[in-house]
Amino acid sequence: MHYKTIFELAPLIESGQLSPVELTRSQLVRIDNIDGHLKAYATVTADLAIEQAKIAEQEIADGNYRGKLHGIPIAVKDLCNTAGIKTMGGSAVFADNVPDHDATVVTKLREAGAVSLGKLNMTEGAMSGYNPKLQIPENPWRKSHWAGSSSSGSGSATAAGLAYGTLGSDTGGSIRHPAAVCGTVGLKPTWGRVSRFGVMDLAQSLDHVGPLTRSSTDAGIVLQAISGLDPSDPTTLTHEVPDMLSAIAKGVKGLKIGWDEDYSTVGMEPSFAKAVADGVKVMESLGAEIVPVKMPEIMREAMAAWPIICSSEAAAAHADTYPSRANEYGPFLREWLENGNAHTATDYANAHSLRLAMNGGLRITMRDIDVLTGPSTAKASYPVTSDSLYGPIPSDRDPWDSRFTVPFDFSGLPTISLPCGLDNNGMPVSLQFSGHHLSEPMLVGAGHAFEQATDFHNLHPPV
Repeated sequence: MHYKTIFELAPLIESGQLSPVELTRSQLVRIDNIDGHLKAYATVTADLAIEQAKIAEQEIADGNYRGKLHGIPIAVKDLCNTAGIKTMGGSAVFADNVPDHDATVVTKLREAGAVSLGKLNMTEGAMSGYNPKLQIPENPWRKSHWAGSSSSGSGSATAAGLAYGTLGSDTGGSIRHPAAVCGTVGLKPTWGRVSRFGVMDLAQSLDHVGPLTRSSTDAGIVLQAISGLDPSDPTTLTHEVPDMLSAIAKGVKGLKIGWDEDYSTVGMEPSFAKAVADGVKVMESLGAEIVPVKMPEIMREAMAAWPIICSSEAAAAHADTYPSRANEYGPFLREWLENGNAHTATDYANAHSLRLAMNGGLRITMRDIDVLTGPSTAKASYPVTSDSLYGPIPSDRDPWDSRFTVPFDFSGLPTISLPCGLDNNGMPVSLQFSGHHLSEPMLVGAGHAFEQATDFHNLHPPV
């Protein structure tokens, strides 16, 4: 039961064949049994979950079914404010932070009838390193392997059957990295599609909030619930929220998929590159047209702009606590914020110009296609140590490793990441589809078509 999808469970709950209370209790038992070593959860809200499940069950019995999330146990990354419940953002600085209001996405999930299991562990401040006073989530596929940054708890919990859907955030790849290396679906929406009100900032102009799930349809269901204009967040888009599942029966015949083979395979581990290329062939076999394209020549230079923009905006976001409480930060984020404060306005302006040039080049690359495809990450999960994850910024950190994720944070274009196999080490590999702005229903449909033709989304870790 713990590996069922929302799409499978919803009709059982609606018909009364499945009790939200029993479903929630089974999830809490599983969390109690295996999260002690996975460490996906920062806070488990068991009492609240049972209370919400009882309310959902009664509402459904009374004929007041709210939709496919009604009675479904979910969890959110611990940077989404939850009234009366700690929201730490992965940092000891906020260990005692108890908000008096919910983030808009939390409110929307509650209004959809979802059951809240709790808050999920993450890297400090949604960057790449962890605070030494807080826990590091394990990748459920293999102990002491990278679970992704920064929504690592979201990826681990979703993959391990500890929630039927989770929320993550993505500033440079932090929905897609954990989804990819933990073997789940991750959907980064169009920037502004989902409100960021009540979500701790890393870099405001780059931050996105979106779902991690076990199927494309589930990602569409969760995104449907959390999307829309929010008066509390003036950066949200005014567009009407479409039916995110409207394209799941359409197939992909005639869909133009852009494929830069060199960009997607050169320098990649061979079994990883083959799995991605084979995934593209699956789409071609379903009737999609594979169109050769070339990524912008400015890409490598533009990747170096991301650390400048992100660290500068992060320094602004943490101005109330850094450097005044610098000793409470972990080495990685402390160094990141120090770098941000050291950048000049000229540094930021030049980096922003590179970002705009990259966005323009990407528009040209995508002008004659519907979807751009490639890997979700530059590598599959790899061995890590607590010393490295609790430590400072690695001296060999290479911005080029983020070439499959950062361009779509720069541009705000939506993406969906899909399991497409295992590499030679038995770790998940992920294929990414990137669309034009507000094309999430098409991405969900494309992902669903891929899943119908393959069985990779049904691969689960040994837990």
